[in-house]
Amino acid sequence: MSDPTRPRGPKIIAVANQKGGVGKTTTTINLGAALAEAGQKVLIVDLDPQGNASTGLGIEPSEREYTTYELLLEEIDLGDVVRNTALDNLMIVPATVDLSSADMELISSEKRSFLLHDALRQTAMDGYDLDFILIDCPPSLNLLTVNAMVAAHSVLVPLQSEFFALEGLSQLMLTIREVRQSANPDLRIEGIVLTMFDSRNNLSSQVEQDARDNLGDLVFRTLIPRNVRVSEAPSYAMPVLKYDTASKGAQAYRALARELMSNQSRAAA
Repeated sequence: MSDPTRPRGPKIIAVANQKGGVGKTTTTINLGAALAEAGQKVLIVDLDPQGNASTGLGIEPSEREYTTYELLLEEIDLGDVVRNTALDNLMIVPATVDLSSADMELISSEKRSFLLHDALRQTAMDGYDLDFILIDCPPSLNLLTVNAMVAAHSVLVPLQSEFFALEGLSQLMLTIREVRQSANPDLRIEGIVLTMFDSRNNLSSQVEQDARDNLGDLVFRTLIPRNVRVSEAPSYAMPVLKYDTASKGAQAYRALARELMSNQSRAAA
């Protein structure tokens, strides 16, 4: 039975697309940074064994003693696994390649699909007073991604503005439907965000039109442009909002954060 005296928990969003190279980790890092800049307390959970979100926020591999692997599979103090970043209000649970073996180990657990759900709802989490938890999912529909969807309130889908972009969505939507039917009936789609958008390219405009025709209001109004500053920022281990705060990429992620917060306010009203 839930405890009515516990504070209302953070909004948990899984950032997912089984296709690689669509801007999933970039969106997680920069949306998290933009929300933090707007005064929201944000935790990023790096659930990708590549650990790119951790690297992109300046957490060196040698500093990742405790990671999402321990969060999922071992009894560990939350304070040992939640790390501060160089940005105020932004924290991360880092990942290493150890997470790649977690899928096999999860299979033997009776609660294999609920481990992240339970970890993110432990009482110790209340002390962080979070507004948002963003989960950077691996580029596959495996047990790690299912854990993220079971733990999350909603799924945000980055979609690259390229040919065949919409074709890969059907399998993701099917997985979301299966999770909703079996483990998380309240899971919904937060929205589709078009990434690497080039306004000079007719193809990008066609992909946007197709997405809006097929998915309607699920597509965010904000478009994330193809921007060299966004591409450069991870090599300096920082979000684009810190690397080049005035760049078009930084401005776009701020707009996305505002749109997301506005949607949350409307949903709560």
